[in-house]
Amino acid sequence: MGEQQHVTFPQEVIDEYAALGVDLQALFSAGHLGNRMGVEIVEASAERVVGTMPVEGNTQPYGLLHGGASAVLAETLGSVGSMLHGGTSKIAVGVDLNCTHHRGARSGLVTGVATPLHRGRSTATYEIVISDEQGRRVCTARLTCMLRDVNPSDAERVRPTG
Repeated sequence: MGEQQHVTFPQEVIDEYAALGVDLQALFSAGHLGNRMGVEIVEASAERVVGTMPVEGNTQPYGLLHGGASAVLAETLGSVGSMLHGGTSKIAVGVDLNCTHHRGARSGLVTGVATPLHRGRSTATYEIVISDEQGRRVCTARLTCMLRDVNPSDAERVRPTG
């Protein structure tokens, strides 16, 4: 946790944000909560976002992966996909998250894969499948984000600082 993440972005996305002086690594990261939980985004495009999270440190009292931790991973991945879909003129804000927990995980890494179900002008909906290291489905989630226009104050929050 805490080390620099290396997300793979499509070249056109890199170029679009670089022209605005926006730090993609900061903008499309797991944020402070995700960083504390060890979430790492390893692939990101509007069509597919992949990330991992350790089970250790993210368990409930019975030693199983906490359902809230799965929700954090799901919302992070779906939000990144929604932000990439919205582009530089939109901000993605989660408005609905639904998680179904299928089985427990006690150790290792879980991997989440977010794929779009709907990508519109004002909303984006992603399905996020979280699996354990044996490829067994741990959780299925659906996230809908509202896409709203960027305000000048939003842009200041995503620009790199000196």
